[in-house]
Amino acid sequence: MERDEFFTTDEKELLFSLYRKLLQLTGETLQKGDCRKLKTHLINSIKDNRVQRDTFGLNPLVKDMQTAVIVAEEIGMKRASILGIMLHESVRNGACTTEEVQAAFGEDVAGIIRGLIRVNELYSKSPTIESENFRNLLLSFAEDMRVILIMIADRVNIMRQIKDSKNDEARRQVANEAAYLYAPLAHKLGLYKLKSELEDLSLKYTEKDVYYHIKDKLNETKASRDKYIAAFIAPMQKKLEESGLHFHIKGRTKSIHSIYQKMKKQKCPFEGVYDLFAIRIILVSQVEKEKQECWQAYSIVTDMYQPNPKRLRDWLSVPKSNGYESLHITVMGPESKWVEVQIRTERMDDIAERGLAAHWRYKGVKGETGLDEWLTSVREALENSDSNGLEAMDQFKLDLYEDEVFVFTPKGDLFKLGKGATVLDFAFHIHSKLGCKCIGAKVNGKNAQLRQVLNSGDQVEIMTSNTQTPKQDWLNIVTSSKARTKIRQALKEMVARQHAFAKETIERKFKNRKIEYDEAVMMRLIKRLGFKTVTEFYQSIADETLDVNEIIDKYLEQQRRENDAHDDITYRSAEGYNLQQTQNDDITRSKEDVLVIDQNLKGLDFKLARCCNPIYGDDVFGFVTVTGGIKIHRSDCPNATQLRERFGYRIVKARWAGKSKGTQYPITLRVVGHDDIGIVTNITSIISKENDITLRSIGIDSHDGLFSGTMTIMVGDTGRLETLIKKLRTVKGVKQVVRG
Repeated sequence: MERDEFFTTDEKELLFSLYRKLLQLTGETLQKGDCRKLKTHLINSIKDNRVQRDTFGLNPLVKDMQTAVIVAEEIGMKRASILGIMLHESVRNGACTTEEVQAAFGEDVAGIIRGLIRVNELYSKSPTIESENFRNLLLSFAEDMRVILIMIADRVNIMRQIKDSKNDEARRQVANEAAYLYAPLAHKLGLYKLKSELEDLSLKYTEKDVYYHIKDKLNETKASRDKYIAAFIAPMQKKLEESGLHFHIKGRTKSIHSIYQKMKKQKCPFEGVYDLFAIRIILVSQVEKEKQECWQAYSIVTDMYQPNPKRLRDWLSVPKSNGYESLHITVMGPESKWVEVQIRTERMDDIAERGLAAHWRYKGVKGETGLDEWLTSVREALENSDSNGLEAMDQFKLDLYEDEVFVFTPKGDLFKLGKGATVLDFAFHIHSKLGCKCIGAKVNGKNAQLRQVLNSGDQVEIMTSNTQTPKQDWLNIVTSSKARTKIRQALKEMVARQHAFAKETIERKFKNRKIEYDEAVMMRLIKRLGFKTVTEFYQSIADETLDVNEIIDKYLEQQRRENDAHDDITYRSAEGYNLQQTQNDDITRSKEDVLVIDQNLKGLDFKLARCCNPIYGDDVFGFVTVTGGIKIHRSDCPNATQLRERFGYRIVKARWAGKSKGTQYPITLRVVGHDDIGIVTNITSIISKENDITLRSIGIDSHDGLFSGTMTIMVGDTGRLETLIKKLRTVKGVKQVVRG
């Protein structure tokens, strides 16, 4: 069957082992001649070097057969899916056509292959993994939902096979996609075991230290955990047996990824995660007695252990919309520890573990209108596998996506818009500046006007002109509230610029006539002249309905009126304190200031991100920008999560090396304290005494006896910064000091 040089000895053994397993799993659904015809196609596909190994050196035929086993064993799909997986590479490399496959194996198999090829083309067209949009586009473009299930199984298989790969960069990219694209897809489709495996393996490949830290902790605590579970179960098991129920009990430990998410959410160490496991009571029960026996078991458990009524989840009386049924209760076990107990029957457990629609909204995954019914129909269609079921599934898919269109940029970036969106909507969706300068577009290479309506799959290139400005009638062209808001904002900004010009004109005239400009006097004059707002006043000057020289004469008259002798008591607030030091924005780096980026590369050009202002000593990572440069962000940067989620493949490792001596970085500190000029003097005094720390600027805002100060300082590294923050917190009256 194979050329000897294409298969290693181990691969041959594995191939035949997988083949036997596949026959065992799907034998009853295969038709006469399927195996013989499949063998012929595979032999043809490896002739003339048509089939090549992938980035990780994996043999595609072995990989496809492993994926087929996952699809058959863990998802429960049969003949059409298995043959589609095994044959799609042959069609892609030209060894055979979809027409030939259709003639030999039927339309069902050919349809799956068309879907797999189409999604692969789509995937290569859009390198950006913007998870929600890309997931939705995959779902809407796949001709058959089985295609999506096969893609998930294929990614699980790849993640299992690349643990020893030396291509760390490719493995990291595959792992990021698994976390942000495939795991949420698996979650939506209720493939819960596969979803957990994808998340755990992704964590293992992207944050190895974290993964093994939690794994080691789980291993360390396993003995005590097992002992506790046994002590919890023993008396409960005895009571359940005495009641005459037939059942088995198993303990389920949280996945490593779930534990890590909980540690991050609760900001606690491993030891702080108390609900590491759940106890599952699975009853062997007849369908008509299921509810009765589940509530009987519930009664026995809650009689023995104190329940937490707020944590009762009754999906028995009213099952979830996707068919999930179970009773969840949290009880106080020995040593005052909370334990989650799940009560369900074997039928319910099977749906929960393997059903395609189960758990799709579990723990905060937000669904879309109609998705629950749609996924339920997917499950039923796959279980029944009749044509009517598949037609119903396609109809639900059409209903689900009828209100959305998916549009590409020329670079392949993907955006989701509402149905009826125009070229102008798209321009403002990308960026308000692009929208404001938009004069039209090229849609699929053809010129299009601002009001042209877009369709799914359109490739749109926005055309701009520097002379273009937003127009009032644009509000009638756009359909999205987002675009309308941006247009209104742009129109307001145009008016604001006119007003700024008017104000600047007045101030310049004041300067020319050597008159001191007092904002307060001007405000009172504006009110006296009958203007309700300052905006109206400046608009009158911009429209030239008011003469600036006339305004100045009236201003001088107003000032003379107010210069009657009277004493004002001035409250001396911290807000009156202001310091600005002009200093070049550029950070001077010494030769010793070095970042090691990605795989021990030094000397690469990089910039420090302004959103988080990293300094020497911070945990950092690199982000490859569109222009090819590298921006360095702090690991706890407010934008870090979004960057990893949307552009995981552009993240590179970075760490500080060398010394920070001679290098200074701008850092923003926010200080809150009692409103007193003395407190500011004390703060600036402390900073001035620190070596190698310079105060660049300080701005103060006071309110209700408190002041809020924002300081920009130049500092060399995190050690000096932390020392300074500790000293500032000791100043009398200072309530809070935080880094911006």
